[in-house]
Amino acid sequence: MEKIATQRIQSLDLLKGVVMVIMALDHTRDFFHYDAFFNNPTDPLQTDAFLYLTRWITHFCAPAFCFLAGVSAFLVGMRKSKKELSVFLLKRGIWLIFVEVILVNFAWFFDIHFGTIPLMVIWSLGISMIFLAAMIHLPFQSILWCSLLIILGHNLLDDIHFEDNFLWSILHEQHMFTILGGRKMFTAYPIVPWVGVMSLGYYIGSFYRKTMEPIKRQKLFTLIGILSIVLFGVVRWYNNYGNSNQWESYDTTLQTLFSFFNPSKYPPSLTYLLMTLGITFLFLGKSEKLKGRLVTIFKVYGKVPFFYYILHLYFIHVSAMLLAQLTGFGWKVMLLKNWVSEVPELDGYGLPLGWVYVVWIGIVMALYPLCKRFGQYKLDHKEKWWLGYL
Repeated sequence: MEKIATQRIQSLDLLKGVVMVIMALDHTRDFFHYDAFFNNPTDPLQTDAFLYLTRWITHFCAPAFCFLAGVSAFLVGMRKSKKELSVFLLKRGIWLIFVEVILVNFAWFFDIHFGTIPLMVIWSLGISMIFLAAMIHLPFQSILWCSLLIILGHNLLDDIHFEDNFLWSILHEQHMFTILGGRKMFTAYPIVPWVGVMSLGYYIGSFYRKTMEPIKRQKLFTLIGILSIVLFGVVRWYNNYGNSNQWESYDTTLQTLFSFFNPSKYPPSLTYLLMTLGITFLFLGKSEKLKGRLVTIFKVYGKVPFFYYILHLYFIHVSAMLLAQLTGFGWKVMLLKNWVSEVPELDGYGLPLGWVYVVWIGIVMALYPLCKRFGQYKLDHKEKWWLGYL
């Protein structure tokens, strides 16, 4: 059976760790930043450079993690038959959907009645894995072409609408539905084109075979990254296809740049994916030889991304309850029925952005020893099959 290069493990774990840490910044901002309850951080007329960059940098998290999940699926498949991998992806996909609806949902709201159920990033990963379970049986080159077709062509669906159609909303259009007992279900992450992003990652995973020279892989990824960013600039500039959130000219150059570099994320546009995946490829092309204390720290988070993801949401929410109690709002205000920034009772709650960074760093540091210990446990107990789902 083929082996993979040791350096691959280093760079992928590093990128996962960086993505996980950056993602926590956005979620901390949701629960702690005073302005989160009043302003859109990417609106050129409401934001400033510090706030904009705080939100903008987190755009890279979902595409990178979805892509890396596909890469990981290929690497897992090198130790399994196609049938075994397909069953594994199917089971893991169903598990992730359960996790989204129950564990992640509760972490966001602390609502035992589950009055609001947003289908977000973990949900989209789960559904994408279920599709990938079938796609891996296609001829290998067909997986690449299917992935590119989905990523490059999905914006052709933008003008197609089916009113109150749950299936269509799951596929390509955000919508709020009323379901059992008056509960609200929101398709926050329609699965197209996430399926294509994950299957592209699966195809790219083949470049980590030991038969491919690392220097060749690094040059190829760097080239793909540069071409993706150039294509982003061209498609974004023409402001037509692939730009469901078109950019506008404003009174100042900075505001115009804010608009230009804010392509649609919900659902992700072609320009959004070119921008974010372009940076992802560049990172992978340049990070295989990185070493040092900081790299080691990020890799600790990257080795247990699912474990970290679940824990960080609960840490953030519990910390927000503590802040609400200490600032006179009472901890019960954080038992949410709606999204945290849409709760009228939280008017006036929150911290300046600088203090949000302090809270973010504190939460990430608090999770470090737990992640390190769990990562070592996984390494020491590879015989435990259930660890593959964590």
